[in-house]
Amino acid sequence: MHVRPYEPRDADGVWRIIEPVIRAGDTYALPRDWSREEALAYWTLPTHDVFVAEADGQLLGTYYLQPNQMGGGAGVANCGYMTAAEATGRGVARTMCAHSMDHARARGFRAMQFNFVVSTNERAVKLWQSLGFEIVGRLPGAFDHPQAGPVDALVMYRFI
Repeated sequence: MHVRPYEPRDADGVWRIIEPVIRAGDTYALPRDWSREEALAYWTLPTHDVFVAEADGQLLGTYYLQPNQMGGGAGVANCGYMTAAEATGRGVARTMCAHSMDHARARGFRAMQFNFVVSTNERAVKLWQSLGFEIVGRLPGAFDHPQAGPVDALVMYRFI
């Protein structure tokens, strides 16, 4: 598996990855009814460095990296990651996160922050912790989970 920059020809593959995640509504605070165009426009904003993870010509995941804040907060990166359902458990998110930390360092960021990790997304929380991210904040009941109702969102942080 390798990670490379997103290209416009990847749009269909990225949509195949992000649509089920958006529709499920249980891990991302994004509108569940977004159209393909709206979702791809968000994912590929001009402020996002977008990448895809692929193996054997198949897209397995995608992520974006951006400054978490402007001005004095611009030294901290922020990312969003999504993995294809069929690739879950194959190290795709771990590979993308490692790549994103390298890319962030190369861009001059000194830390990375995840602003809104849904607490019920235990697999992601465990992965980010295994990669050195700490829970530095908890937003009680901040996320409306479609099955569990209001659940906490976590702020996770690490120096890179």
